[in-house]
Amino acid sequence: MAKQIDAETLREWLEIQQPVTVLDIRADDDRAQWAIPGSVHVNAYEALRTGQAGALANVALPVDRPVVTVCNAGRVSRAAADVLTARGFDARSLAGGMKAWSLAWNAADVPLSDASVRVIQVRRTGKGCLSYVVGSAGEAAGIDPSVSPDVYVGIASTHGWSIRYVLETHVHADHLTRARELARQTGATLLMPPQQRVTFPFTAMADGERVSVGSAHLTARHTPGHTNESTSYVLNDAAVFTGDTLFTNGVGRPDLLADPDAARQRARALFASLTRLRQLPSELVVLPAHASEPIAFDEHPVAARLGDVDAWLSEWLVSESAFVERVTSKLPPTPPNFTRIVELNEAGEFPTSDPTDLEAGANRCAVR
Repeated sequence: MAKQIDAETLREWLEIQQPVTVLDIRADDDRAQWAIPGSVHVNAYEALRTGQAGALANVALPVDRPVVTVCNAGRVSRAAADVLTARGFDARSLAGGMKAWSLAWNAADVPLSDASVRVIQVRRTGKGCLSYVVGSAGEAAGIDPSVSPDVYVGIASTHGWSIRYVLETHVHADHLTRARELARQTGATLLMPPQQRVTFPFTAMADGERVSVGSAHLTARHTPGHTNESTSYVLNDAAVFTGDTLFTNGVGRPDLLADPDAARQRARALFASLTRLRQLPSELVVLPAHASEPIAFDEHPVAARLGDVDAWLSEWLVSESAFVERVTSKLPPTPPNFTRIVELNEAGEFPTSDPTDLEAGANRCAVR
């Protein structure tokens, strides 16, 4: 039987750029939803399920490096690894498949004009979630944590920072928040926008309020629309953490868990929020909470100057009515797992079972 490799080991290989061929053997439709950056695709899934080698019988692959085969759950990829092993390749199957890969992450430093503060973007590449560690003068804040708290604690420790605050931009729907657990482990203050949705203790950070992280400052700017409580955080005169309000190439969906009338009301609020964000200095770096594609292990942050974002956003904001129509028309249904994720995030609970069972699939929070 072919060897296996776990998602964390593969993540480490890709992070250090160890030579490896990641071979995705899934069907075209599954591949189109989400994939591992840099992977090679050969649609051999149905053939392998019926005991045939299919396209793997003669596919040309580098022979000087391991091959990791990938499917959705890590079962059919074992058959793929067996075929390649028989051909002489050093092949192994990704245990748990893309479901396990959904927890994989990588990190990138965000270049800023302000040398007094450092921002590290933590990218959950297997799902497109973006979170942040902000560090200055021995202190740190975590923003929208979406992977294990150990990741943020480890980053802070490496740089000699103590995590003082954990902030959420809104109640998330596509992933289980790790904010409450990160705050518990570190003794940090949990900051959230004022709202009546969650049922656990937190410190509300109202519009205009500011907290200090070392010599840096985070100022709350209420930016409702994606959700009613959505809030962005402005870091000095250097960056703005926009959550799911504004992405580098799109805006937040206003319709999640909302009826059509509520969605249009949220869209009008989003129009006002985006108009407000456009008034910030154009040199600020926009740092969103999601990306719409798998994030490569390239150390290049998902970020853009507000002025560059405004180049396309200004066309969206010509009028409120046109904007509302644009962001509420032709939206796909709310993914069924979002309802349960929101329930758990509002209760501050984390499932005892494998979280990837609930979080499986790409995020669906953006309009582009």
